[in-house]
Amino acid sequence: MTAQAAARTQEHGHQTQVTDNPYTRRIAQFVSGLTYEKIPSEVRQRIKLLILDSLGCGIYGSIKEHSRILIDAISDVDANGNCGIWGTEKRVTAPHAALVNGTLIQSFELDDIHRQGAMHVGSTTLPGITAIAEIRPGMSGKRFMTAAVAGYEIGPRVGICMGPNHLGQGWHSGATVGVFAGAASAAAALGLSEDATIDALGVAGTQAAGLMAAQYGSMVKRMNHGRSAQSGLYGGLLANAGFTGIKNVFESEYGGFCTTFSRSREWFKLEELTRDLGERWETMRDSLKFYSAAASNHTTLDAIRIMRARRPFAPEEVERIVVHGSQVTRDHVFWRYEPSGMTNAQFCMPYIVATLLLEGDFFVDQVTEDKLADRERIALSRKVEFIAEPEITKTGLRYLVRVEIFLQDGTRLEETVEAQRGSETRFASEAEVVEKFEKLVKHVFPMPQVHAIRDAVLGLEKLEDASGLAKLLVKS
Repeated sequence: MTAQAAARTQEHGHQTQVTDNPYTRRIAQFVSGLTYEKIPSEVRQRIKLLILDSLGCGIYGSIKEHSRILIDAISDVDANGNCGIWGTEKRVTAPHAALVNGTLIQSFELDDIHRQGAMHVGSTTLPGITAIAEIRPGMSGKRFMTAAVAGYEIGPRVGICMGPNHLGQGWHSGATVGVFAGAASAAAALGLSEDATIDALGVAGTQAAGLMAAQYGSMVKRMNHGRSAQSGLYGGLLANAGFTGIKNVFESEYGGFCTTFSRSREWFKLEELTRDLGERWETMRDSLKFYSAAASNHTTLDAIRIMRARRPFAPEEVERIVVHGSQVTRDHVFWRYEPSGMTNAQFCMPYIVATLLLEGDFFVDQVTEDKLADRERIALSRKVEFIAEPEITKTGLRYLVRVEIFLQDGTRLEETVEAQRGSETRFASEAEVVEKFEKLVKHVFPMPQVHAIRDAVLGLEKLEDASGLAKLLVKS
């Protein structure tokens, strides 16, 4: 043990146990050593599109009713900060900005999804980096991009480590594993050392929490990701000040993240935390969403659209629809629909399928309060069934579905889809990402400002001070 490491085991006059933390330390080595030059060019290009998409989701989210309630409540107790709440003229302190802006990104089920890691990465990383750019002007666009990549690499790996049972047992993965994406990105943005990055991860990890029951109609489901961004920011700022965290936050046998958030030691695989780290880029496996719905629904919607294009049919021709998928997908998004709020509607597969059949899409214009109790929609939702197939569950491909449509004239249609439109295997073009961004942000800002944000992000590596981008995200 080095003299520096020995010194760090002495806290407040008490000798602490020296811990074995190879996975936590390897993550810290990667994050602290990551530079813009080490990031492959295709990853640099991809992270800019992912950033643009998340910012668009966050700015659009600022106009939703549940977002307004949160914004007003936080502003009432914190109105003297220097960090902007996106899409508004309000300013708060950095931790509250991370909380609110993370919530805004996640506010309408339009943000990115890492399918293997089962988490939304943008909402847990970008708010903290942006807050740091505002409170510490001078962060270059290249550092901003590097910090984002750090979060997009580490957060999903923690999700992969935890496996599908983590979500299946009721933890909201973006709110639990998401803290590590936030901490990694904050540590990289602040330029923390390896040891300080370990502390940032340990401070963030002990704050991990989030219950998946939030999906059944609460507004707080959106905030879970904002809490991860906030917790990660706290981890970075506190570690930067010398505050220490759990050194072996992943490895600890008692009270460690993995053992505590898994019912069985067979459920998590520590080696996945660092497998091919720096060689296989998880940033390239992040997906975009083109439906305003929980990601577990997207392959089903794609399958229905494919079948409808092949053999057009009207909603009234449908006798029943049977979705065959994994047990995790069933637990996550399938239940009998009853009106109980927007979150419920954006998760519940029967309602979402019914809306797609009636309107041909499930984007922002199809998801409005006046449609939640629509009788025709509810009646059509009763025709949707779900069968959890053990063989599909065993594959670990939690989005894989085989969809059957039975029409009243006896016609049977079938389609299998594993990866949704916008997924890592079918990723969107720059033009498609820009189109989605502009469709969302034009609801909030005039087009010159929309274009200014677009150009700043697509040219992020040229920015000398990323605080300039932060200024574009708020109303003047």
